[in-house]
Amino acid sequence: MPSDVTRRSFSKTIAACLGAAAITGLPAAAQRRLRIGHTCITWGTFPNASKTLEPALADIARLGYSGFETFPQVLEDWDARGELSALIERYHLPLVAGYCFPNVLDPGERKSALAEVVRLGTIVKKYGGNYLVIQAHNSVRKIPNYDFREHRANIVASLNEYGKAVTDLGLGVGLHQHTGTAVDTQDQVYAVMEAVDTRYMKFAPDVGQLQKAGADAAKVVHDFREITTHMHLKDWSGWDHFGGYCPLGEGKVDIPAILNTLEEANPGANIMIELDPSREAPYTPLETAEISRKYLENLGYTFRAPATIQKGA
Repeated sequence: MPSDVTRRSFSKTIAACLGAAAITGLPAAAQRRLRIGHTCITWGTFPNASKTLEPALADIARLGYSGFETFPQVLEDWDARGELSALIERYHLPLVAGYCFPNVLDPGERKSALAEVVRLGTIVKKYGGNYLVIQAHNSVRKIPNYDFREHRANIVASLNEYGKAVTDLGLGVGLHQHTGTAVDTQDQVYAVMEAVDTRYMKFAPDVGQLQKAGADAAKVVHDFREITTHMHLKDWSGWDHFGGYCPLGEGKVDIPAILNTLEEANPGANIMIELDPSREAPYTPLETAEISRKYLENLGYTFRAPATIQKGA
């Protein structure tokens, strides 16, 4: 439980969001069409930690976010127990997307990786999700003298195959660039997204991670605005908590510019608030989600009423 000092800081942060939003927000008369959901990773919901899914859904639903994203392996675990439909119904919180990380470098593993992507996409679709986020997996730290240029052709070929297969399932699909993976920096993002077949493979960036990698996240989103169909929306400050990320409005990412770009170019995109989990954090997961919601409300976004949650949940 956070200390009283932390709670006072929490209150000050929310107040700061109000002032900052009034200065930097979108025009007051602009209609907000983007729907804002939240990923479950903030609550520590990983493929091997499915017990945290329900606490995540409870908090996300109570704050009125429009839907949730998690790892499809978590969905498979709940599905195998026959409990996922009841869980989703309990909180009246739609599944939006699943997040996976297939091999994109080794052509010898592409067939098995493709089968995994199809399996995970199928479970997402079964429970009403509309999107599969694909991270370019392979920890490049384990590859001596990793040279992106040597692997670019295999990355593009893999993403094209996975994108076509997921599109055939009836889901949207996009590349999620990520720190320490095969596609990380701004130059790598442009090199891949300008080469893939964007009829199938769209762009699903993490704007906090773009900023962390030294990119101008708002510029990258603007340049790929027509194919940005899914996004992890988080801020970046470089502090000691949450992997250097922070709730919206506390960091360096130009959140209003990013949202304004998508409001104009692609208002049907999925927007998922996210913050990495952190030990001894100054905020609970619920508090981080509340700070971000307050910030977005002061940009003109609205959220569902908590009354939509089943009584007794």
